[in-house]
Parts: sequence; structure tokens; C-alpha cells
Amino acid sequence: MKRYLLTGTPGAGKTAVLRWLECAGYSVVEEAATDVIALRQAQGVPEPWTDPSFVDAVVALQRQRQEGAVGGPGEVRFFDRSPVCTYALAVYLGHPVTPFLARELNRIRAEEVYEREVFFVESPGFVTPTEARRISYEESLRFERIHREAYAGFGYVCVPIAPGPLADRAAAVVRHVGAPARYGG
Repeated sequence: MKRYLLTGTPGAGKTAVLRWLECAGYSVVEEAATDVIALRQAQGVPEPWTDPSFVDAVVALQRQRQEGAVGGPGEVRFFDRSPVCTYALAVYLGHPVTPFLARELNRIRAEEVYEREVFFVESPGFVTPTEARRISYEESLRFERIHREAYAGFGYVCVPIAPGPLADRAAAVVRHVGAPARYGG
């Protein structure tokens, strides 16, 4: 199975591209950070990302989802973010790189869990705030730079997905990976 990553700055359109790919027949794995935020906010923590334990919670859910995402030979699966994104988030927030995060980064590198080419969904030039996304456009650009540096530092190659209509962005990804594998005749 080939595991490709979608990454980029918050609000760049990763999830929309992921939904398009899913509807086109590809297997997808959801982002973990948004779900950790939603759960902790439901538990009464208004800004869970301010607690350094947030990083390990995201890494744990990412690993659980990655390990649960089994597939057949030739299948292409897309992951919305990875532990490298969590590393970039820790750097951005000024949180320490925990031993758990460091081990996970070493594991995904040693096991070659993800393809070396990462689809980097570039900013459309604005950010729409949500409960989980409370970042200004200017800060999103700083976060974007940190992401690019993190992926390069861990040996990945970012394939830029330029701003534009959703169909064009998704088509750029599909041109790179080919059509989804079909199973069951």
C-alpha cells in the first residue's frame, strides 16, 4: 500500500481535497488534531493546544489511525497530516518535542510508513476561523514555513498543490498518484 500525506497551513483546503479524493474512490485517513481539539473542548478545555500534553494526544491518535489503515497491494491511501505535522505544531506552539513524538518520528522514518513525496496544499491567501482553527493569515504563513522546513528536515519532498478550484487541486494529486485501485471485481 502507498501512503501519501496531505499537509499545509491551517485553512489551506486539505480537508476539501481529502473529501474529493475520498469521493473519487481513494481511501483516506482523517486528521487527528482536529478531533483531539473537539474532544477536549467538549470536556471544557477551551484551548487544548496550549497544554504540552496536546502533542502526545495527537501523536497517539495519529499512530492508532495509521496502524488501523491496512490495505491491499497497490492501494493508495491519503493521510490528512502526520507526526511530522505534529512536530511542526510543537515547534510553532513552543512546546517541547516529547520523547513519544521523537520515537514516533523515528518509527515512521525507519519503517518508511509514508511515501517520501508529500502533497503540500498551499494557502489560498486567507484563513477562515473555526473553533479548532484560531489563527490569523499572517500566523498561518509562519506555520506554513515551519511545516515546509520540518518535512524537508525529515527527508520528505513537498509537492506543491497550488491555490485554485478544488477540482484542479485534486486533479493535481491524482495526476501524480494515478487512479485508485478497485477491489472486489
